[in-house]
Amino acid sequence: MKIAWLREPQGWKNKFFQAVAAQTSGGQGVANWPLSPRGFDRTAARAEDCLARAKKRPQGAAAQALKRAFLAGRYNHARRWFRARPDYAALCWQGLTGARRAFMAGARDAGARTFFAELSPLPDMLTLDPRGVNAEGSVPQDAGFYDRVAAEPEVLDRIAARFTARTARRGDVAQGALGPVDGRFLFVPLQVPDDSQMVLFAGWCGGMEGFVDAIARASSALPEGWHLRVKEHPSARVPLTARIDAAIAAGARIVRDNGADSFAQIAASEGVLTVNSSMGLQAMFHGKPVIVTGRSFWGLQGLALHCDSEASLSEALSEA
Repeated sequence: MKIAWLREPQGWKNKFFQAVAAQTSGGQGVANWPLSPRGFDRTAARAEDCLARAKKRPQGAAAQALKRAFLAGRYNHARRWFRARPDYAALCWQGLTGARRAFMAGARDAGARTFFAELSPLPDMLTLDPRGVNAEGSVPQDAGFYDRVAAEPEVLDRIAARFTARTARRGDVAQGALGPVDGRFLFVPLQVPDDSQMVLFAGWCGGMEGFVDAIARASSALPEGWHLRVKEHPSARVPLTARIDAAIAAGARIVRDNGADSFAQIAASEGVLTVNSSMGLQAMFHGKPVIVTGRSFWGLQGLALHCDSEASLSEALSEA
């Protein structure tokens, strides 16, 4: 088996792809732009599916038609490429949205094996999964599976010791010391609003803006002396500061702390509330209970508390 990977603008991703290929019979990178106009019986359905899951869906019928045609051409080319090379498997970064999804769908429909890569929620690791990533990966979702796995506390301790907060890319978000805290709180690490985790797996809240509005309303159910401590994502280009501060001004029991180290806030918290951030899984390494509102591979029943509506979230907060 050889590997054909979809080339990325980031050199370190391509180096990872090359390292994967080195464990097989080799391979090559392929460009993201080649198109084929001649379609297959599944082309229209595949293009529509990819358009529906695009991170940036164009506005207007004409723009959507152009995007749909591009995705169809991308799917057609990938399917023909892999059909002509049956000894190749397909590898790409994420592969859940847009053109990457079209590439992987073409490969799969041509009969090729597929591998999906992504950042891992665990330090110094990357994900490589034959099925998908995040909530669509092959990590077992049956909690009983883990009852049959022998625990290795020393391994877990080594992993937990390597967790460090992300370097901030925004001037108004930092990883500094945590100051005095008044009262008990749940830590709420916000996510990148246009990340695929939000586009695909946010669930009933609809995304970061809807999540902020929902937790603002639900915060009134917290016990006396409790609050939600919110921090914006260090890499988010779209700030939610004004929305959060407006909610606070309207009486939401929220404290916005963009300056303190994320893991220091986890350590000082009574638990973590998130849509599906990897910090939910990371909080478990620190023995913290987690509330999750969206889809995640680690949000298993009995491991995390899943709230599937604003009403259930309010109920959970009332019992904090």
